[in-house]
Amino acid sequence: MKKILLCCSAGMSTSMLVKKMEQSAQSRGIECEIQAKSVSDFNDAISEYDVCLLGPQVRFQLEELRKVATEHGKNIDAISPQDYGMMKGAEVLDQALALID
Repeated sequence: MKKILLCCSAGMSTSMLVKKMEQSAQSRGIECEIQAKSVSDFNDAISEYDVCLLGPQVRFQLEELRKVATEHGKNIDAISPQDYGMMKGAEVLDQALALID
């Protein structure tokens, strides 16, 4: 089971994207747990996940958060504003899976 963390400002807007990603994973038979959390929860949460993706509104924190993620042996990246804005769950799921494998 793959565990994917999405972080945004408050964890709210990203929850819609989580649903789209879950639908895509289910349709492909991929077992994964996907959670949306506030970027303020990142330091406590990252050790529990395989990968983290940041919403565009917090992408400016990528390098700072990458240091923490690296300490835990995890990959992190930012979701493209286009994929995020259009709620392209399949594309964002692919991005997360590529960072795990």
